[in-house]
Amino acid sequence: MWLHQYNDPDGQPEIIARDDDTAFGFPHSRIHDLRPRRMGSAAQDRPRYTPSTSFETFPFPVGLTPGIPAAKYADDPRAQAIAAAAARLNARREAWLNPPDPVRRVPEVVPGCPDRRLPDDEAAAKILKTRTLTNLYGSRPAWLDNAHKALDQAVADTHGWGDDWARGMGEDDILARLFRLNQDRAATPG
Repeated sequence: MWLHQYNDPDGQPEIIARDDDTAFGFPHSRIHDLRPRRMGSAAQDRPRYTPSTSFETFPFPVGLTPGIPAAKYADDPRAQAIAAAAARLNARREAWLNPPDPVRRVPEVVPGCPDRRLPDDEAAAKILKTRTLTNLYGSRPAWLDNAHKALDQAVADTHGWGDDWARGMGEDDILARLFRLNQDRAATPG
């Protein structure tokens, strides 16, 4: 289970909850992330992820939309490719955020919740305080770039852009294609 949290226009937290890696993959792809960065509203000095400009209007590929239960597309090779890339990205990030050496796992008291990860000692606590997603993405190690590239390629493939993506698509081209997809869907009845 993963949760993606954003704030609605009234400042209230909104959460997208899904239990599949395919749904996790889309908002973590460059293709999806580009829209709120270029077209969304701003919160102070950073883009704001809002449902109307970021999630609800994203042209998910036919058959892989958020309204479809994951079990219905589990056998779709497109979904499987995104799920594999997203799971790898998430596993690599988790391993960096919570390295096994200075951490011990303590079972959570609430059934169904993941184990708690606690530092072994003060030195480990200091190390773990620096292990944040902000610091990880600020340093952008090669393994993180490679994991994102694999996810981006899988998402591009679902839109039929695989070869163009592999040759390198610019942000303006990506946004134009997403816009055309939205126009095509708006013109299609049903």
